[in-house]
Amino acid sequence: MQALITKADGSTEYFKVEKLRRSLRRAGAAPNEVNVIVAQITKELYDGIKTQEIYRHAFTLLRASELPAATRYSLRRALFGLGPSGFPFEKFLARLFASDGYSTQTGIILEGKCAPHEIDIAAYKSDHSFVGEAKFHARPGIKTDLQVAMYSYARLLDLKEIRICTDAICGIKEFWLITNTKFTSTAEHYAECCGVKLLSWDYPRRNNLHDRIQRAKIYPITVLQSLSVSQIATLINRDIIVCKDIIDNPSILRILHISESKIEQVLAEARAIIITSK
Repeated sequence: MQALITKADGSTEYFKVEKLRRSLRRAGAAPNEVNVIVAQITKELYDGIKTQEIYRHAFTLLRASELPAATRYSLRRALFGLGPSGFPFEKFLARLFASDGYSTQTGIILEGKCAPHEIDIAAYKSDHSFVGEAKFHARPGIKTDLQVAMYSYARLLDLKEIRICTDAICGIKEFWLITNTKFTSTAEHYAECCGVKLLSWDYPRRNNLHDRIQRAKIYPITVLQSLSVSQIATLINRDIIVCKDIIDNPSILRILHISESKIEQVLAEARAIIITSK
């Protein structure tokens, strides 16, 4: 009999083994590791088990065999560490889109036709531009809803053709609503109908936030297991947001007052995450 699991938002569904397999494969786990972990998790399932518990157990098993894969498997949880203000999440998104060739700005004010707007992220390149709102949530289970999608459409209407740079491409035609969790189904339907672009951990089905992170190999420093929460906070306060920031500027780690051997450990983990990422 299949186990009924409890999701982060309190809803329930039957355990789907392929979801676990897919998440482990995406993290870079070898086929034999996937089979071993799935077999172990499946044996210990029971009705009412929480998805967080399944995740923690899978992460523990994966970490015991291969740290970089385990770190990538923890990516979704790591995004929750880009808080509590949400500003680091905006900066992370800017780094992510910059890796795709965009020039980016965060936290800017644009004058619309009827009101000023604080824009979390603006991005443009030779063939595309957009502005967007970053809805950061500090824990799973909280979804961005219809009201936020409607508000985003109203902002798009007021900002239509306002320029974010001097190039011909820079008149605003797209407003993106981006979250580190999920959207409600009504928010997705409304956005599809009115033309607001949505980006979440798993939406759209292809080229979602998870896919973009994996493809670009832009990982937040909150995935690093070799740093404490307070050490990560210190780096974020210095605008060190992604693992590549550490690799490009290793000397920044000296602000943590850690040993040279510890610095090498952190660098080795950051490099391994990126190099072994698929």
